[in-house]
Amino acid sequence: MAKTPKTPEQKQYEIIEKKYETKRPLVKNVLKAFFVGGFICVIGQAFTYMYIYFFNFTEQTAGNPTVATMVFLAMLLTGFGLYDHLGQFAGAGSAVPVTGFGNSVISAAIEHKTEGYVLGVGGNMFKLAGSVIVFGVFSAFVVALIKTILIQLGVI
Repeated sequence: MAKTPKTPEQKQYEIIEKKYETKRPLVKNVLKAFFVGGFICVIGQAFTYMYIYFFNFTEQTAGNPTVATMVFLAMLLTGFGLYDHLGQFAGAGSAVPVTGFGNSVISAAIEHKTEGYVLGVGGNMFKLAGSVIVFGVFSAFVVALIKTILIQLGVI
């Protein structure tokens, strides 16, 4: 599939567009995302240690309550309108950790609450996050199937 050559008007438009295009502070944005995402992970690690030391979880079992706590906190902050400010400041730094999942679930629910609780909130809550859940479950199934086959063959 060959590209069609650009007309002189299209080339002139590209020159004008580049002249007025806003320059993005790439390094600044990357650093903000890195440090905010890292700080969110530090908070998660603090919750992990809290569950280990105060509630007698092991390192292996403290992960689930930590994830649930972080998702709950992100949902709570989204409900109060605070996580949106964090997302505008940090960009992907607030979206990549598990807190971004909680934010996406609640944001869709809040956006459609005027349509009612069942059809609005319930029907749209997992619009974005539903595909993530399905992909995660399917991926876990495929990995478990591959591991089972490898164990049966004696490779593992």
